This record gives sequence, structure tokens and C-alpha cells, in this order.
Amino acid sequence: MECTDRQPYDIIRDILTVIEELNTLKDVDAILDRVLGEARAMTNADAGSIFLVEGDQLRFSYVHNDTLFHGADASKHLYTNFSVPINEKSIVGYAAMTGESLVIDDAYALSGKEPYSFNKKYDEETGYRTRSMLTIPLKTFQDKIVGVMQLINARDCNNEYRPFGKDDIHYAPLFANSASVTVERGIMTREIMLRMMKMAEMRDPKETGPHVQRVGAYVAEIYQHMSRKKGLDEFSIRRNKDVLRLAAMLHDVGKVGISDTILKKPGRFEPHEAAIMKWHSVYGAALFANTTSELDQLCAQIALGHHERWDGKGYPGRLPENLAEARELCVEPISGEDIPLCARITSLADVYDALISSRVYKDAWPEEAVLEEIMKGRGTQFDPDVVDAFVEIQDVIRAIRHKYQG
Repeated sequence: MECTDRQPYDIIRDILTVIEELNTLKDVDAILDRVLGEARAMTNADAGSIFLVEGDQLRFSYVHNDTLFHGADASKHLYTNFSVPINEKSIVGYAAMTGESLVIDDAYALSGKEPYSFNKKYDEETGYRTRSMLTIPLKTFQDKIVGVMQLINARDCNNEYRPFGKDDIHYAPLFANSASVTVERGIMTREIMLRMMKMAEMRDPKETGPHVQRVGAYVAEIYQHMSRKKGLDEFSIRRNKDVLRLAAMLHDVGKVGISDTILKKPGRFEPHEAAIMKWHSVYGAALFANTTSELDQLCAQIALGHHERWDGKGYPGRLPENLAEARELCVEPISGEDIPLCARITSLADVYDALISSRVYKDAWPEEAVLEEIMKGRGTQFDPDVVDAFVEIQDVIRAIRHKYQG
């Protein structure tokens, strides 16, 4: 912002435009990415992060850093897993506790009289040098604090670091407060999805919140990597990734239609039980039938197709348009690119997580064995392009697994 002579009217207009765009996003991660990106653009900040309130803690939830993060490597940092208490000892904790923004010209030049202190650990581990900081509580119009955004190292027109200026200090909090309602909505959407899966978890002990969080994240990151390799524009990637993550989390919601006798069986299924279990894909798709919502359409495609195979030997096969008329599975196979891409990606993500996680009937497989099994299925069970993208982002996959343990 310090590089331009933009008038207040133009700045407010741009803020309102971004808020309108934010209202089209559904998943909290996509919203945080857009909020942080816009705030950094407004202030020309090199880096930034967002923490969300969880009880009396601030959970690290999103990060950007132009200096340190490049290409696919950037995604793994999004899944860093830690939290800080909401108290006066940390900078973000103090901002959340008081509801006030903090402006620091040089994090290494604090007087020592402040109740909070700057933690140099991250700088020491990465070689980064934090200088100017603008820490803003994300406060809704009802004065509810949903999180804290921290912008780091403002830059001038020559890309030299500078303190945050008066326009930064005025307009960035204005934008943050306006965006906070959207952030809160994104959190609620994610929670609704997890509650829907909680219903399935109550029925099926194998279906857990961490599992669906992992599968959703795997699918989103594999899709993003594939799309960037194909040269798809970033706006489309982010928009599709937004709804894809949510839809993938509901891949097994159709299990609510399966008998407890089968779902809660601790061992492996008998052939007749496995045949009944396959209908969960149809039941899940039926929940989202006859809708015009893009999210519901993706949910239906993933629920129906995430057990299909690239070679056509999966299930349930091609079914009548009216799922209520389906009487038999696997009558007409479906294979290759006739299977929706979202379902092909979810298929690999679901199998990977099932193999690498412990279940009541099996121990977790070693990572090497799981990767070998996935590669064995390349071109038969799985789309080769999906497998290649998955293998190329293993650092991200491991980070997701670590964040959503359970």
C-alpha cells in the first residue's frame, strides 16, 4: 500500500469486492488463504499466518511466506500442527486476549517491558529474519474473536523491508474485521461436515473424524498438484479445491444406510456382507441427488464413484439416473476417464489412508509397503496421473497425516 497513492474510496471499494468474493467460498481453508493473501497484498507483506480460536488456545491454521515457500513445498507448511495459549505471553495470544492490534517495527528490538515476547525459534530453524509485524484480532461485528492474523515484514516499492505504515494500520484491521464473519462461516461449514460424519462414525467405528479430515486434505492437495502441472489458472484451482475438500470428506456418508450388524462387525466381511456393504456408495450418492449445488454434485460423484477402478473392476458401475431405481450393482462397468476425476482422486486417498492407518482388524502398514501397493495399482486400480501426483507430494501427504492424527 505504501507504493501507491490510492485514495480511501478505492481501497474501501477493493475491500468490499474481496468480501463479496469471499462469500462465494465454502471451506475454511480456502477462505483463510484468500483473506491472508489479500491482507498481504494490501500491506505488501512478505509473510503472514492465521491462528483460529479453539477454546482457550489459538490453533495455527494458515501460513504464507514468499521468501521461504516455493512451489509444491509450500503446501506442507499449511499442515504444521501447534497451538499457543490465549494469554499475554505471546504476541498472537495477547492480541486475542485484549482484542487489540499490535504494531511492532522490529521484533528483535522489543524493550523487554512488554508483557509479551517474540519467539525466535522459527527464525533460528529456517534462517528467516522477522522484522516488522502487524498482528490483528479477527473480530466479528458482535465483537467475537474467531482468530488472529499476523502480517510479517512489510516491503516498500524496492522490495526492502519497512515498518507497517499508517494506511496499513488503518485498513488492514478494517478488512480483517469485515472478513471475520466469512471466516466464522467457513468454520461452521467445516463443523457441519464433521457432524455429518460423526453420524457415520456412531454407526461405523472405523469411520473417524481424523480419517475424513485426512482424506479431504489428501484429495485437495493431489488435485491442486495435478492442476498446476496441467497449467490450470490459480483462480480455478482454488475454487475447485475449496469444494473438493468438503465433498471428499463425505465420501462414506452413505454408510448410515447400512445395517449395524455389518458396520460394527469387528472382523472382515463374509461375501454376502461385502455385497451389502457396496450399496453404501449408492446410498451416499442418493443423499445428494436432484440438486443444482456444485458441492452437492461433487458429493454425489465422489460417494458413488470412489470405489470404482481405473480398469473397470470396481463398483457400483453405471447405474440408472434415478438411483432409487437401482436394483443390482456392477451390471455395466465404468472405467478410465469415464469415472469423474474427483472420484478417482478420492479412491487413491481413501485406500492410502486405510492401509497406513490401524484398524480393529489390522495393524497399520509401513509407509514403504503402502507406497509399493499404490504403485502396484497404477494403471489398474488407480488413474496413473493421480498416482504420479500423489507420489510427487509425499512431504505434503506426511504433513497432513501428522496434523490429523487419531
